[in-house]
Amino acid sequence: MTYDFRIAAADKGTLYRDLASALQGLMTGESDAVANMANASALIYETLDEVNWVGFYRNVGGELVLGPFQGRPACIRIKFGEGVCGAAAETRKVQRIDDVHAFPGHIACDSASSSEIVVPLLRDGELLGVLDIDSPKHARFTEEDEAGLLKLGEILANVL
Repeated sequence: MTYDFRIAAADKGTLYRDLASALQGLMTGESDAVANMANASALIYETLDEVNWVGFYRNVGGELVLGPFQGRPACIRIKFGEGVCGAAAETRKVQRIDDVHAFPGHIACDSASSSEIVVPLLRDGELLGVLDIDSPKHARFTEEDEAGLLKLGEILANVL
């Protein structure tokens, strides 16, 4: 079976709507969390422009542990409260950071990253993990990106 998702849209709202639809279709009928995270990271990485890392950190015993991703090798374990991912895990709130170098305690896995957005993945109040996306562009992520990625996070939380 071949998957060839080419998502291009004139505006971000349409882009994220189409991306959510493709993600939902890609995961329909698949219950394996690792497979779903792997395909989701690939789909998002191939669709969004100006990103250099897309992946997951899973909540394993109160610590974030690296899951499937696209991009350069990454940090394997992150404590809650440390770095942008740890802040998202601890607060259970999206962290949209325009300049990661100004973020206290930022963990620099890839020196090329300048901005980052991290979406906590929650199901029934339980933190499953986080979706982490980095960009080499300063202030890459907007409120519109955040809204679109929150929708993707909801889809993911239902299949992980």
